[in-house]
Amino acid sequence: MWTKQVFGTDLYHIIASFLIYSMIGWLVESIYMSICNKKVTNRGFAKGPFCPIYGFGGVLGYLILHPLQGRYIDLYIAGAAIATLFEFLVGKLMLALFGEVWWDYNDKPFNYKGLVCLESTIAWGFYGIIIVMFLNGRIMRFIDRYSYESGVKVCTVAAILASFDIVFQLFRALHWNVRKGYDKIKKKYEMFRARWY
Repeated sequence: MWTKQVFGTDLYHIIASFLIYSMIGWLVESIYMSICNKKVTNRGFAKGPFCPIYGFGGVLGYLILHPLQGRYIDLYIAGAAIATLFEFLVGKLMLALFGEVWWDYNDKPFNYKGLVCLESTIAWGFYGIIIVMFLNGRIMRFIDRYSYESGVKVCTVAAILASFDIVFQLFRALHWNVRKGYDKIKKKYEMFRARWY
């Protein structure tokens, strides 16, 4: 599984870089918001140091934008447009699932429904350049510093922990009772088993 190629990159490097981008995004945003709020602020959805929107954004951004490497203007425009669209779609999805979005650009000039704004779009273009031209290569070299076997173990453990954390927070955000859900599944299984065995 780990060696399967996607867009010319193996899954191991994609998953490892997703985890690293998620942690870098969480760190940068938490520091920025802690400074803005004048108190320590965890900007991740989960409890751990993990913000998957940055993981998806970093990996997808690189995979989509790397053909534009070296063409700074094209890279900037494409990065700004794709990231703004991604942010808008994630915001709409959050509204549909949770009834709220965890950012609000209503106080920013040139915003659209508080989901996207010109200021962020300008920043996304620079992030696109940073990811493709500077950051992704360093992340790949960091991943390659460690043995493949060790990296797979670390990625597996980190992905499992992050997944449990995110699923647990998702249940809380949607006000689902985990125990009741488990009891329902168990009851249906017992009914099925009694019927067929």
